[in-house]
Amino acid sequence: MSIQIDWQAFTPISLVGGLMLGVATVILLLGIGRIAGISGIFSSLLKPKRVEMWQVLFILGLVISPVLYGLARPLPDVAISNSLPLLITAGLLVGFGTRLGSGCTSGHGICGNARLSPRSLAATVTFMLFGIVTVYIGRHVLGLL
Repeated sequence: MSIQIDWQAFTPISLVGGLMLGVATVILLLGIGRIAGISGIFSSLLKPKRVEMWQVLFILGLVISPVLYGLARPLPDVAISNSLPLLITAGLLVGFGTRLGSGCTSGHGICGNARLSPRSLAATVTFMLFGIVTVYIGRHVLGLL
């Protein structure tokens, strides 16, 4: 098994997107002292007492960004070949893991590791390890992926 990188898919716009994510994360942290953890921001929207405008704008930005990108360039084709039950199960497991790990890959992987948080480093290593094991089992043992 080998991992291949599609270097043709990496474009300057990919670099710009990564830079924008980094800058937005820094602005959020230094500006209002908040972490750009998407699962935490989204779950706080489900608790109406605690909703702040920045949270609504953050989620709105996640939804509107692909629309704006699509106005400038064609969006890539997305083909989902897995079954709906498998996708639902995967989504529920990711949600469970997010709650179990007290955060998601954006909160721990981007923000926590940037702050040199040992907890976030452990969480990110755990995310990656279980992702690798899941893909291996799904693809090579069960033939699902």
